[in-house]
Amino acid sequence: MNNIALICGISGQDGSWLAQLLLTKGYEVWGTSRDAQGSSFPNLVRLGIRDRVRVLSMAPEDFRSIFVALKQSKPNEVYFLAGQSSVGLSFEQPAETMQSISLGTLNILEACPGW
Repeated sequence: MNNIALICGISGQDGSWLAQLLLTKGYEVWGTSRDAQGSSFPNLVRLGIRDRVRVLSMAPEDFRSIFVALKQSKPNEVYFLAGQSSVGLSFEQPAETMQSISLGTLNILEACPGW
């Protein structure tokens, strides 16, 4: 059985480093970003792994979006690193920050058993 990981929030610092680690361990790595088609993924490029990672668009607040990402990637492991992580924005937009983290986490937990 192949180890397949889905990293939600792969474009960030932690997501890109996790992707690199999992690739060295032989994983097939999928990642999500809010706008996968429009992003250049500079962290993945900097680490030299952009061409080894499959990316999908996914909005953590959208259950259907999460379900589709899970169905396409068929992961054995899911890492949820998506959510507002900017300290400055978290103070400017506290409700949006809480929603991106809590609703995203809830949606992931609810979608995982179903796909």
